[in-house]
Amino acid sequence: MPSKKIKFNEDEIAIFDDAVIYKRGNYWQFRIWLAKERKYARFSLKTKSRSTAEDKAKLHYHELMALQMQGKSYFSKTTKDGVAMYLEQRQKDVEAELIVKGRYSTISTHLEHWLNHVKKDTKLKELERTDCENYFAERTKTKKGLKISQTTVENEQSTINAMMAWLYKRKETYIDGFDFKKLPKLDRGKEENRRDLFTDAEFKAIADELDSYIEDAEKDLSNDENLVQAITGYYLGFNSITGLRRGEQLQLRWSDIEEMEHKEARNKKFDLLKITIRGETSKVRKTRKVVIKDTGYFAGLLKLQIGRLGEDVKEKDMQMRLGDNLMFSANNKNPITPRAIGYHFDKLLKLAKIKNLETRDLVPYSFRHYFITKRVNSNLPPAAVAEMCGTSITQIEKTYYHTTEEKMVSNALADYEYKDGLLIPK
Repeated sequence: MPSKKIKFNEDEIAIFDDAVIYKRGNYWQFRIWLAKERKYARFSLKTKSRSTAEDKAKLHYHELMALQMQGKSYFSKTTKDGVAMYLEQRQKDVEAELIVKGRYSTISTHLEHWLNHVKKDTKLKELERTDCENYFAERTKTKKGLKISQTTVENEQSTINAMMAWLYKRKETYIDGFDFKKLPKLDRGKEENRRDLFTDAEFKAIADELDSYIEDAEKDLSNDENLVQAITGYYLGFNSITGLRRGEQLQLRWSDIEEMEHKEARNKKFDLLKITIRGETSKVRKTRKVVIKDTGYFAGLLKLQIGRLGEDVKEKDMQMRLGDNLMFSANNKNPITPRAIGYHFDKLLKLAKIKNLETRDLVPYSFRHYFITKRVNSNLPPAAVAEMCGTSITQIEKTYYHTTEEKMVSNALADYEYKDGLLIPK
């Protein structure tokens, strides 16, 4: 309990003899001497009402005294400290294989945005439920004018309140979450409320430009920047033909890939790749196998490794030698960074002359979006696409289904057939 004899000014109101409330401008403030820490605790009560200020001050007084009795410090935790504590716990979840590294990275990014909103030196004990009521409005006003989707903000708010509930259980905050404003229900049928998508022509332009982008980098792989550019180029190309999540692909090992050969009628051959996405690297924690057509990105990346080695080695032997090394890595141990992926992706879009970049939400993840959308609109069953891409049927239908003109026409003609130049009901 505090033992310092408090002297009050005329404009101060005593709270239990050893704390005071007073006005600064129009708002009431709280001050109390904490004997064990030999410091004053001062903070705003965020109200203009004297009666409300007195009620809140008494509540804070009892909570502070309880902390003092438990030997806990009021001054030790800021919002930055709270985020660090929570991320430390989530890192343990990664090590226990309860969440994947990609999920941890997403949580960290969400909370970094929150720290920018509430400020890193704000005391956890001073947070109130209403402090983030304008989070959506401020989060979507970015300095660079980039479009932030409502879904992205909703996901961030969910992460923030999960952290607050965790901190509250450990008595680090007085609240267990924020009262975010209820956002309007999204009309998922409108294209602008779905993830932005490449057109077929844009996708082709990017693929064409990507070949030159990699080729230019491979002219001098002794240059570290060129090496990263080439590997990132192969990463983007491989991503465009597999639709893998970033975390899944960055953790791919050479041993996860198996080359196959497939023959169809008339002895037409296809070079195929069987990819094993290990459960510990997948967002859904389930191992799956995917077979894709090899368009040269895997073979090109393997040849790059052979060229760096400077030996005359067969591709199969080289893949066996690389074994459990990471595929998309400049040193076989650490994957290329998300920053490098984003940087080279942006450069590639400009080289491919993709229009209206400043108003579109095109990101490396758009390759996965395009991959899934194309397969759904090619009349593959949503269940088959969901299994291939490691997601749910609901997510496929809600997020990825884009109705094209061709598909609408196909649907309109579904109950008819052409015969002798006429459209006849079946």
